[in-house]
Amino acid sequence: MNKIAAQADSFSMDRFAIVSTQWNPVIVDSLVDAAERTLTQRGVPAENIDQYVVPGAFEIPLMAGRLAESERYAGIIALGAVIKGDTAHFEYVAGECARGIADVALNYGLPVGFGVLATYDLQQALDRAGPNEENKGVEAAAAVLDTLNILRAVA
Repeated sequence: MNKIAAQADSFSMDRFAIVSTQWNPVIVDSLVDAAERTLTQRGVPAENIDQYVVPGAFEIPLMAGRLAESERYAGIIALGAVIKGDTAHFEYVAGECARGIADVALNYGLPVGFGVLATYDLQQALDRAGPNEENKGVEAAAAVLDTLNILRAVA
């Protein structure tokens, strides 16, 4: 069996987009910072990272789709936080956001990192956006880079 895994990073010529939300800025800003830091630590020049801010998580798939369609980006990182309230709004927004992001990745053959938190309370969101390697912004950016490496290995 041949195992294809992420190879050495070489992203100095690639552009990446981060799509984030306006809602829950304390959490989302931490996710964005962690994603940007991960990208630059792995060789992406800061000037090759563009950030697009959309109103909420429901709008992320539309923006990600438009960015994928532009063919300017090697990968997209989607970041946001949907925190459960007293209504079913949480389930609709989080589910449709996840479905839309998956559709973009599949329809365009482009790595799209899913860093949209769907938590039951503010503390869970803060825990997943903390200053550590378990920050979901780190995970989403690393997933995009690793997937891009694997896709390139099989191209």
